[in-house]
Amino acid sequence: MHWSPMREMDRFFDEDAWGADFVPAINVFQDKDNVIVETSLPGIDPEKVDISVENDVLTISGSREEKSEIKREDYYRKEIREGSFSRSVILPMAVKASEAKAHAEKGILRITLPKAEEVKPKKISVEVKK
Repeated sequence: MHWSPMREMDRFFDEDAWGADFVPAINVFQDKDNVIVETSLPGIDPEKVDISVENDVLTISGSREEKSEIKREDYYRKEIREGSFSRSVILPMAVKASEAKAHAEKGILRITLPKAEEVKPKKISVEVKK
């Protein structure tokens, strides 16, 4: 195989020249009572994921371990990231962090954070004087 500058550039960006860390994508949405955060973490043991909330900032961290039976030089292309990850997101409103729940299914981690009472919509009845 002859030397190709484009192949070398492709290889440079494929390899861990920028570090092994990766940042998982997230979705943040709400229903009437909760803020819900979902992230795709295929191949990661959910029991090894750390989730914390501090000052209305949610942080999700963990790692995807590399398969040791395959040597780096045996790869033709390596796009699946290994290594540690950490993702923090400012929540759109105050939540009750102590009542948060996390559920993992088919590689999707779903975190449900109940909204703090002061941010929930409140119905106010109108008093009519006659």
